[in-house]
Amino acid sequence: MNLAAFEAFVKVMETGSVSIAAEHLFITQPAVTKRIHSLEEYFSVSLFESAGRGIQPTHVAHLLLPKVKTWLNELGDIHHNLSHQHEQVQGRLKLGTSHHIGLHHAPPYLKSYVQQYPHVDLDVKFVDSEQAHEQVLTGDLELAFLTLPPTGDERLNYLPIWEDPLVFVAAPFHPLAQMSNLNLEQLTHYPSLLPSAKTYTSQITLAEFEKRGLRPKTSMTNNPLESIRMLASIGVGWSVLPKTLINQDLKQLDLDLELKRTLGLVWHPSRSQSKAAEALIQLVKMTQA
Repeated sequence: MNLAAFEAFVKVMETGSVSIAAEHLFITQPAVTKRIHSLEEYFSVSLFESAGRGIQPTHVAHLLLPKVKTWLNELGDIHHNLSHQHEQVQGRLKLGTSHHIGLHHAPPYLKSYVQQYPHVDLDVKFVDSEQAHEQVLTGDLELAFLTLPPTGDERLNYLPIWEDPLVFVAAPFHPLAQMSNLNLEQLTHYPSLLPSAKTYTSQITLAEFEKRGLRPKTSMTNNPLESIRMLASIGVGWSVLPKTLINQDLKQLDLDLELKRTLGLVWHPSRSQSKAAEALIQLVKMTQA
């Protein structure tokens, strides 16, 4: 029995798929299956059953999951506490980032960090901002670069880093792209392409419509901003995207409304921070100074 088997079990439970869990863990599907089987043999239980072309967790698996996650978090706390006994910044740092921030904003910080602290095992998870926020709260992640929520959680610390302007866009040949002096009411007559309503970016956008008693006509929701950009560029609908993502395939709509979101770092001050985490927080703060 080893730690990897429990991590594989948690990942399969979270994703509902052996193949997706394997992708997240950067191992093969047979390796994930082998780790799950080792747990089943150790506890003499069945954790998953076949369900069509997929798998279904058993009742025992659902009972085991919270206990395993608590144990892994406690083990992580022990590791963090022991890391403080070393002068050298080292150990494993579980860091979350949204795809957009991880691709377009965080690399300079992470590059500098890796060069300054080569003994840190940087474990970067690409997840939606909302999921990263929750995982910092539960202790599954130590830190996260994400879109800061419109209303923060008082239990967490937030460090704003980037102001990210949002603009209304459509394909150059879209009817809205041919109009001047647009207002939000006119946009509601055409299909929109927005992230899921649960995302912070979408909440910022929808709040503006709600102020005016309006609701966009939703054609589809698709969380990855790069995917939304592609769909908007082929004329499926209008959208709201970070200005940094706009290219020649999209045209900014003539709308007198400024939106922005704030991107930054979040961590849980009540949880024991490893030296590796403290070093990254200080690096970001010093870069901003």
